[in-house]
Amino acid sequence: MLRIGLFVVTVIGALVAAAPLIAIAGSNPLSAYRALLQGSLGSRRGLAETLIAATPLLTCGLAVAVSFQGGLFNIGVEGQLVIGGLIAGAIGAEVSLPAGIHVVVAILGAALGGALWALVPALLKAFRGVHEVITTIMLNYVAFSVSTYLVSPGGPLVSKTQPSATEKVKATAHLARIWQPTRLHLGVVVAIGLCAACWFFLYRTTAGYRLRMVGANPTAAQFNGINVRGVVVRTMCLSGALAGCAGAIEVLGLHGRYFDSFSPGYGFDSIAVALLGMMNPLGVAAAAAFFGMLRAGSVLLQAKAKVSKDMVTVISGLVVAFVAARVVLERRLESSASRRDRRRRDG
Repeated sequence: MLRIGLFVVTVIGALVAAAPLIAIAGSNPLSAYRALLQGSLGSRRGLAETLIAATPLLTCGLAVAVSFQGGLFNIGVEGQLVIGGLIAGAIGAEVSLPAGIHVVVAILGAALGGALWALVPALLKAFRGVHEVITTIMLNYVAFSVSTYLVSPGGPLVSKTQPSATEKVKATAHLARIWQPTRLHLGVVVAIGLCAACWFFLYRTTAGYRLRMVGANPTAAQFNGINVRGVVVRTMCLSGALAGCAGAIEVLGLHGRYFDSFSPGYGFDSIAVALLGMMNPLGVAAAAAFFGMLRAGSVLLQAKAKVSKDMVTVISGLVVAFVAARVVLERRLESSASRRDRRRRDG
């Protein structure tokens, strides 16, 4: 209940803090939030677009949360997502397989690509102590450059009819639409399944307990016989695999082909999603739904309330600020409680 309360307070705090900015922009904050709510949940199309926007944020948020639970900060989710999307697009377009098997192979290939892209930072962290933030950021730009080359004019994967993209994926590799006439596709079910699997893994398995123990105190984990290096490598690769799956879901379910720069920054936005969700898979799902509402409602926000849709970026930033403030407050309260306990024992 405390976690739910903190989540609600953080969201409400960000919305309240954004209200003066909306007023300065020349709109009534209540009207703006009404338009945002109507655009995201007020119609069949709005609800579908909210779920579509939340799907990659959920899967990438899980990637960030899993790595953080293991004591790692994977900033390379965006690059791993791009690699996963590229591999899924290539498999979907160039490989011929039966329906059902084709889409599974494409997603698994994307997951493997994301995991391999995270393997280098994992090995450097585990065996050389190189900070994963530095290496994952660097590999983001390598991923962007590689993908741009492969689908640039004259590149080995570029479409004959569409520059900066692969050929369209075959029908057997599509994630089917599940709510006509909207664009909602089967990828949302895949993302929810991954969320449930991550929760079960983290909190109901021995391997998940080892991962969280290494994240909480690697020294204690080492003394308890846990192979810390092995856990670090597996954690980072699992995080990369989740990011790769996010890329595959977008390519196979929404776009129908890989486009260069198809992601508007899902990998980076997922950091805010994971922070708001307190690194718990269920919390990440709720946070992804909130950010999905912001994205889906931004069009009506601009059309009806006359507020730039970029205001949702401001609200997202305020959410991160409130999360940071919450963390600082929690630490101070814990420190204050610890001092009181020491005084009580000494007295």
